[in-house]
Amino acid sequence: MKKIVSALLTAVVACGLLVGCGGGTTAKKEAAAPAKKELPKKIVVGLDDNFPPMGFKDKDNKIVGFDIDMAKEAAKRLGITVEFKPIDWSSKEAELKSGRIDCIWNGLNITEDRKKNMLFSNPYMECKQLLFVPKNSTIKGQEDLKGKVVGMQSASTAEINLEKDPAFAKTLKEVKKYPDCIAAMMDMEAGRVDAIITDEIVGRYYMSKKPDAFVCLDKKPVGPVGYFGIAFRKDDTALRDTVQKTLDAMKKDGVSGKICKEWFKADILM
Repeated sequence: MKKIVSALLTAVVACGLLVGCGGGTTAKKEAAAPAKKELPKKIVVGLDDNFPPMGFKDKDNKIVGFDIDMAKEAAKRLGITVEFKPIDWSSKEAELKSGRIDCIWNGLNITEDRKKNMLFSNPYMECKQLLFVPKNSTIKGQEDLKGKVVGMQSASTAEINLEKDPAFAKTLKEVKKYPDCIAAMMDMEAGRVDAIITDEIVGRYYMSKKPDAFVCLDKKPVGPVGYFGIAFRKDDTALRDTVQKTLDAMKKDGVSGKICKEWFKADILM
């Protein structure tokens, strides 16, 4: 009988030790679990500061624009500060990957190639590439560009579309590339290019400043219609998701629509 009791006590003690060890292992696993990534106190937004009305410098050299106002409102709601950093647009992916900027919020077209290297927000605005020509031009559409000099921003959606359509590219006399859309428009005004292919929004904005100088050929977009989105680093899902939730809230309470009307006279957000 003593032997039986002794054996039972030994078994109970062993079970207790196993349970204790199991609990300790679980505790260690919980302790080792990665902590939730906190939102940074400041985000740096990369942009082309000559892309009105999305982001550009005003007469006082202050960066303003639709995307600027949206980013400021989102940052205010998140309780963080935002810094706007002009970048070389052709090096935007490298700027983001290196950590010099936290996102690109500047009328950036979402493409499958860019998705490979960047994490995007939901699309927020439609993006069309249109032809802009001098007011007295005989060019009435894309078919009239044969043998003409055409300008566009380097590393822009217009350039990407052209690279995907070599047959059309071969019909052009020359393609001139510029650091920004405004430089291209100014060169066309000076008579050095016959037409410009650029985003509808920036083209119309510049044209509104000189209504007697340019014409927008908007019957048919050049290339596919795209969508603007905010780009983040591929592994920065926490920041992307937090910003997206804030944008959704801004849309729901009408603030983003109000900002849109201030810049475009209508709510053209998706």
